[in-house]
Amino acid sequence: MNKNNLSPLQEEYDAIVIGTGISGGSAAKELCENGLKTLVLERGPMVRHITDYPTMNLDPWDMELRGTTSLEDKKTQLKQSRTGYTTSEPNRHFFVNDLKHPYNETKRFDWMRGYHVGGRSLMWGRQSYRLSDLDFEANKKDGHGVDWPIRYKDIAPWYSHVEKFIGVSGEKLGLPQLPDSEFSPPMELNCVEEHLKENLSQNYTDRLLTIGRVAHITGDKNHDGRSKCQYRNRCMRGCPFGAYFSSNSSTLPAAELTGNMTLRPNSIVHEIIYDDNLKKATGVRVIDTETKENLVFKSKIIFCCASAIASASILMQSKSERFPNGLGNDSGELGHNIMDHHLGAGASGKIDGFKDKYYKGRRPNGIYIPRFRNLGDSNTEKKEFLRGYGYQGGAGRSDISEHIAELAYGAEFKEKILEPGGWRMGLGGFGECLPNHDNKMTLDYEKLDEWGLPTVTFDAEWKENELKMREDMKEQAAEMLKKAGFKDVNTFDNRAAPGIGIHEMGTARMGRDKNTSVLNENNQIHTVPNVYVTDGACMTSSGCQNPSLTYMALTARAANHAVRHFKTN
Repeated sequence: MNKNNLSPLQEEYDAIVIGTGISGGSAAKELCENGLKTLVLERGPMVRHITDYPTMNLDPWDMELRGTTSLEDKKTQLKQSRTGYTTSEPNRHFFVNDLKHPYNETKRFDWMRGYHVGGRSLMWGRQSYRLSDLDFEANKKDGHGVDWPIRYKDIAPWYSHVEKFIGVSGEKLGLPQLPDSEFSPPMELNCVEEHLKENLSQNYTDRLLTIGRVAHITGDKNHDGRSKCQYRNRCMRGCPFGAYFSSNSSTLPAAELTGNMTLRPNSIVHEIIYDDNLKKATGVRVIDTETKENLVFKSKIIFCCASAIASASILMQSKSERFPNGLGNDSGELGHNIMDHHLGAGASGKIDGFKDKYYKGRRPNGIYIPRFRNLGDSNTEKKEFLRGYGYQGGAGRSDISEHIAELAYGAEFKEKILEPGGWRMGLGGFGECLPNHDNKMTLDYEKLDEWGLPTVTFDAEWKENELKMREDMKEQAAEMLKKAGFKDVNTFDNRAAPGIGIHEMGTARMGRDKNTSVLNENNQIHTVPNVYVTDGACMTSSGCQNPSLTYMALTARAANHAVRHFKTN
């Protein structure tokens, strides 16, 4: 893929897609395969599959700083580095420079961003789980937020549609709270994980352990030139095999093959143009990041897929006589109801035995314990908090650190470092965040970026429900490990700010009523139906599952709705 390589750049298209990440790539694929001439705009530079993955094959000794980050470099990514792992030397080039792309915090918010073709689809965790009616009905039942305008049956066929294309490995469980996907063969649990799985089945009737469901190719099905996972666990660098799903290896090449896509990187969309007379959007205003040139592109349909915060920012900047507070913002909910998943609370422990067992490769996946709290019956009800959480984690053999104190040098040390250490296991909760109007973002027109655009200010925090849930995350993780014979079990609560899950969502939520929501059941802006928003901004509640698969399914569903509308009007 090259800039403007698919057709001559023109002023008007059938459709415009803003963003090239998980959602934008999916929108481009569906629209182009359905015959629409589509302009895809990305604010960052070009990243070509394989060609532009500079660290994909490097070992630590191949890198100048052996995988660490210099103090000078850290100064440019002080916020991006808050996760503790995103800005190491092999990965940091895919995360933005905080000095070049500033934002503001009334309350701390860890906004992790990748401004390039492919967006965060290159760096995501690849965990892929469906939402269920437990999630789609939750708001209505407990009164938080607004009711989703869809149910599981509305999106289920689109989950299948997406899964068959991207490749999702996993194990069928038949759980109502975690519907099964269209799976390729599951990755294997190691011996200690199997031990915990068996122990859970003996001690509990409400919980089980399975291998994580991940967007990695594991079977023999042809995925248009993508190869099966090689267990390198270097995914965030970009995979030369295309073994995990990314826009760069999958959806954008599929769109390119149609001949209907024009891809333009280095293009910041800052406004969707609304025509008061026509009562619809007619195009977008763009700033070229390299030349600072102002451009206008027109289209009949617009898909806003820039990510939850960026999409809300574009809509908020899109003001007109009809929409003085931002495009489609009659409800006043635009920019509000920010959600993420809270994590970093759980337990870990050691276990004796299994010294004759090991594992092969670096499996890019862990275990998953599906939600077992508040499933709608008295047995699972936990009155201290609403909604629930799942666990991710895994087991492995510890490193050589236990030998270093006693054996810091000499022949004995050299022999010992060749021996694997003991087994350890960790369980970390991923919890649901309730929608709350007070958790919001605003635009600061006094603090502009280098392109003269307003910067984002965050004012969001974990509320009481999330904090109470974390206590249960710790207690239950410790209990499960102890019952399974683990020793030296310690709980942890590494509470960070919202954003840490990199699952921000909810800023332009779907709903049944235009007075309380921004989007309808088809992801259209209630009052501007030729504008669709299908990234995390559209989410009405968060569930406790990793959300990217849902974004893709909603995008595919909305794109096909747009195609039908376009071809009949």
